[in-house]
Amino acid sequence: MAQMMWAGRSSKEVDSKVNDFNSSISFDGRMYKHDILGSLAHAQMLYERNIINAEDHAAISQGLRGIYADIESGALQLDPTAEDIHMFIEAELTKRCGDAGKRLHTSRSRNDQVALDIRLYLRDEIKEIISMLSELVTVLCDIAEKNTETIMPGYTHLQRAQPITFGHHMMAYAQMLLRDIDRLNDTARRMNVSPLGSCALAGTTYEIDRHLTAALLGMEEPMVNSLDGVSDRDSCIELANDIAICMMHLSRFSEEIILWSSWEFKFIELDDAYATGSSIMPQKKNPDVTELIRGKTGRCIGDVVTLLTMMKGLPLAYNKDMQEDKEAIFDAVDTIKMCLIPFIPMLKTMTLYKDNMRKAAAKGFINATDCADYLVKKGMPFRDAYKITGGLVARCTELNTTLEELPLEEYRKQTDLFDEGVYNAISLDTCVLKRGSFGGPAPECVEAQIKITRNKLDELCRDIKTEDDNSKIRPKVVL
Repeated sequence: MAQMMWAGRSSKEVDSKVNDFNSSISFDGRMYKHDILGSLAHAQMLYERNIINAEDHAAISQGLRGIYADIESGALQLDPTAEDIHMFIEAELTKRCGDAGKRLHTSRSRNDQVALDIRLYLRDEIKEIISMLSELVTVLCDIAEKNTETIMPGYTHLQRAQPITFGHHMMAYAQMLLRDIDRLNDTARRMNVSPLGSCALAGTTYEIDRHLTAALLGMEEPMVNSLDGVSDRDSCIELANDIAICMMHLSRFSEEIILWSSWEFKFIELDDAYATGSSIMPQKKNPDVTELIRGKTGRCIGDVVTLLTMMKGLPLAYNKDMQEDKEAIFDAVDTIKMCLIPFIPMLKTMTLYKDNMRKAAAKGFINATDCADYLVKKGMPFRDAYKITGGLVARCTELNTTLEELPLEEYRKQTDLFDEGVYNAISLDTCVLKRGSFGGPAPECVEAQIKITRNKLDELCRDIKTEDDNSKIRPKVVL
């Protein structure tokens, strides 16, 4: 069993079952890189403040980099009996460096060490999630560009409402995902402050330089209050909430794909690589990817609730309850990445049945508003035009016909304002083309939305795409 680094206070060993219950290395082991980065920055600060000498600094730095290289290569396996990743690395460093390794923890507690590691780890994960969402938004823009004139019905209450285009529909989801990226960026900004140097809760008597360690780690500044530094988990909660909202958007999108790929709609067909069959019904082609995304959204919502519930009753400062932050936020991060991996190529490869979309748009009287607008433009008050159009829809239902096919004499029974021009006004193409208000479905409007979206995406992802040496969040310490 691994030697507990905090041994000394107790007169006997902790029961093995308690150690198992207390251990977190099974899930926090993934933070080994970030723990080592934090330790490298801490060691450099200790050296620059003359708290450790040059020899110890060199030994610590070389030892930490060696541990990282060995973990990466597989030469060093994480010890499952270790209490956590922080104690594992410190114990390994002490094995390799002796007393120099024991000096690393000077003016540092596991409390601020853990708080730092989770921020560094999640900062990297946010960048990866944003990169994946950026690719998804780009795919949506590409699809929209090819379908600015692909007419389909728009829905409210899952009832056919007004004609739009498939490109217009895709850009609605692009806007949701842009907001998701914006939220993630905002969370990353607030997360990027350093708790290191807060120590257990009350700072330290050593003359440390917290601004230096923050700068070495590519963080904006140190956290202002040491109690807050070790007890805050807002960044985990914020990120879990960002992910839950994004997953909700993916779930809504998935629900539409499920509907559209059914025989009742048949607007799209998923590529065979992203659908499954039935064990008993040979005709089936099931949209399992989207169904799983819809189901996994509940997990991410649950992760937010877990974190909020964990934190709601904790007095300052650190409490062991807070160890529960990692499994919840790691699950949320892992889940959204797992969902985006197949979702993006699934969209790229799906087949559109444009004729079926247009046929669906031709039914359901979705041009009724345009019929009312036709009368309004001839001087009739909208509410009167609305009532007359409702009567025309009722008459079409009686005759089992559509507004496009209803004889002109039936129109003129309602008002003599109708003439042959009504048929052009209520054609699907006219209905879409004339909806040229900003944000609408007219082709030029959708093209404008695509341009705005691509520009906004570039703006939101600028820091992600430009990994130069001047990047604000690039750590100055290197492995």
